[in-house]
Amino acid sequence: MRKPDLAEQIADKADIPVNKANDVLSAILDEITNSLSRKESVSLIGFGTFETRHRNARTGKNPQTGEPIQIAASNTVGFKPGKALKEALN
Repeated sequence: MRKPDLAEQIADKADIPVNKANDVLSAILDEITNSLSRKESVSLIGFGTFETRHRNARTGKNPQTGEPIQIAASNTVGFKPGKALKEALN
C-alpha cells in the first residue's frame, strides 16, 4: 500500500474528502519525522514505537573486490511493534 492508497482508506473510514485525509496523513508523518530528528521517540499505543538508533562506525567489505572499507557512523529509525499489532498479525 502506498501513501495515496492509505489516504484513500482514511478518507473512506473517516468520511472526509481524500485531499483532507492526505493533508492529515502528511501532517502525521511530518510530526513523526520531526520528533525523530530531535531524538525523541514516538509511541502510538497499540501500534508501536518509533525511535532513533545510532550505528557506530565500522569496517565493512566491498563485495566486488573484497577490500575493507570504512562505513561511517549514522543514525537510523527503529520500530518496535505494539502488542495489538503483533496480535493482529498472528
